[in-house]
Amino acid sequence: MALLVHDVAGPADGPTVLLSSGLGGAAAFWRPQLDALLAAGWRVITYDQRGTGRSGGVLPTPYRIADMANDVRELLDATGTAACHLIGHALGGLVGLQLALDAPGRVASLGLVNAWSQPNPHSARCFDARLALLAAGGARAYCEAQPIFLYPATWCAANPQRVQDEVDHAVAHFPGEAIMRQRIAALRAFDVDARLGEIGVPVWVSAAQDDALVPWTCSQHLAARLPRGTLHTLAHGGHAHSATQSDAFNTALLAFLAQQAPGVSA
Repeated sequence: MALLVHDVAGPADGPTVLLSSGLGGAAAFWRPQLDALLAAGWRVITYDQRGTGRSGGVLPTPYRIADMANDVRELLDATGTAACHLIGHALGGLVGLQLALDAPGRVASLGLVNAWSQPNPHSARCFDARLALLAAGGARAYCEAQPIFLYPATWCAANPQRVQDEVDHAVAHFPGEAIMRQRIAALRAFDVDARLGEIGVPVWVSAAQDDALVPWTCSQHLAARLPRGTLHTLAHGGHAHSATQSDAFNTALLAFLAQQAPGVSA
């Protein structure tokens, strides 16, 4: 299959952070982090996931998180990256967990942002509702509801134009119902809870306690079960707290990464 469309920025010989996005799959999700990481001296890889954004393409059937992890392994090969510090948001965090299990030598550390290790009934209800909107109202209805799951109500009310611009962009670049259903099915089937003890790298687990899509207790569970897990929480910020609380998020992320690569600033 074709290599994913990706971007590499920062020093060619620097330690590498790979940023893996959530269900939307777009590299642009990480814009609030990019400048901070580059200023700290990191080499940064971002990419559009298969079936989304600039990568596009048809997904294999069945489609699994393991397929997404294999895409990342191929991306590391193509960019000459022996190992990376993988930071993943939600679905992107699942990709990181899977890669750490399938190819542990390629992952130096993990950052899991509002991620999980096994299904939970609340998130399943949310995905059922989103899929029902998609079936009944198409891409526009699905995307109009997306901010409800991503952001706190107060943040949406304070940033109406930004929210609407994001909705309109999501509609214009919607990958299609079939691909979205395959991606959601893949993340809903993901369950590595029994294998968390096998992941020996340092793991920074970040959660917002007001996440409306994924209970923050999923992150609490991850941090407790991972041998080298550390929990970072914010009281407010929603599912996309890396965007809504980017300063606090970036400060904590850079502090974790600096511990993994001496000589790189926090």
